[in-house]
Amino acid sequence: MLVQRLGAPSDFDPLLERVRDSRVVMIGESTHGTYDYYRLREQLTRRLIAECGFSFVAVEGDWPDCDRVHRSVTGAPGGAPDPQTALEQFERWPTWMWANAEVARFCRWLRAWNLERPEDQRAGFHGLDVYSLWESMQAIFDYLGEEDPTSLEAAQDAYRCFEPYGKRVEEYGAASRFVSARCEEEVVRLLARTREQALSDGPDRFSAWQNAAVVAGAERYYRAMVAGGPDSWNIRDIHMQDTLDRLLDRYGPDARGIVWAHNTHVGDARATDMAADGMINIGQLARERHGDEAVALVGFGSYRGTAIAAPRWGSPAEAMIVPPAREGSVERRLHELMPERAVLVFGGDDQPGWVTGTADHRAIGVVYDPSFESWGNYVPTRLGERYDAFIWCDETTALHPLPAPAASGEMETYPAGV
Repeated sequence: MLVQRLGAPSDFDPLLERVRDSRVVMIGESTHGTYDYYRLREQLTRRLIAECGFSFVAVEGDWPDCDRVHRSVTGAPGGAPDPQTALEQFERWPTWMWANAEVARFCRWLRAWNLERPEDQRAGFHGLDVYSLWESMQAIFDYLGEEDPTSLEAAQDAYRCFEPYGKRVEEYGAASRFVSARCEEEVVRLLARTREQALSDGPDRFSAWQNAAVVAGAERYYRAMVAGGPDSWNIRDIHMQDTLDRLLDRYGPDARGIVWAHNTHVGDARATDMAADGMINIGQLARERHGDEAVALVGFGSYRGTAIAAPRWGSPAEAMIVPPAREGSVERRLHELMPERAVLVFGGDDQPGWVTGTADHRAIGVVYDPSFESWGNYVPTRLGERYDAFIWCDETTALHPLPAPAASGEMETYPAGV
């Protein structure tokens, strides 16, 4: 194991050496609301793009929202001149995950970097998640109305199936348990039609296909959600990994991607108690599909500080105090052993027992109650198996949300808000 104190972007050199040849680098976070995680992740990502030629960033966000950001950062027709304008259009709660000053700064850098290069060498920005059923449906209507009006019937059939439930798609999931409310056939027909169109070239056609895949994934997700258990979580992560693989195919045989998502998605589930509960995640799936050597998983953690979160689902975000990590946790051990900031690169025969053994590892979602620290918010983890590297920040501060309008989001499943 190698430990490097962090103070400047150049201190990422040992980690960069470890991941520079990977096809996929996933960079996590143990909260969705910590400035330090976003800032350090940005520094590492800039170097991966500028020095190692990575092709795109894919985030734990909705495809339609992130597609507006993608158009801005790549200078595509109709894209906003300032990426922050696109970020401020994020509406699904929790908006602060991506509509924040830290992401805006990275996206401005990415746009400036891209505009100095030919279009086919520009790095993209994409969303992996499954929640945007209605937004994706509207994007399909817009595309088919202009490009292929003869295919509108398939989209209209799918829309009519969901329409009785308005935008409360969790009610569709509940109804599907008791009455004939399944929209699966209509959605599959829509997906087949848009996939057929997407086989010919063009970013708009690919985006329409992805939006249809979101609709299909969301239909499965909300049907599974009401039944409880791991199925809805697994459907979501399989959708995200499938989207990542489609992007790698789209960008070409030499394409390489960077993923930004919560540790609970990025860190290999097989090295946690998630596996015993029948849960998988994108870190595990990427290793299984592409091989351990082609995938680098990077986690984050801290001992105490502040973070943006909400006390209840859909309520306003606030800066919350994250108390010192509890006894016996990964974070307590790193607080005792590590400098204020450090990067740990795992591997070799000299790994200490606290890297190979199991210990509680903190995970904070968008809904957070610090008083639960004594019994919740931790995932038993074998750190050196869950990640290839780990970025440590002993004390952190909250990130800076943009003034994006927040509409109530759909329900999410356990682990809540990650």
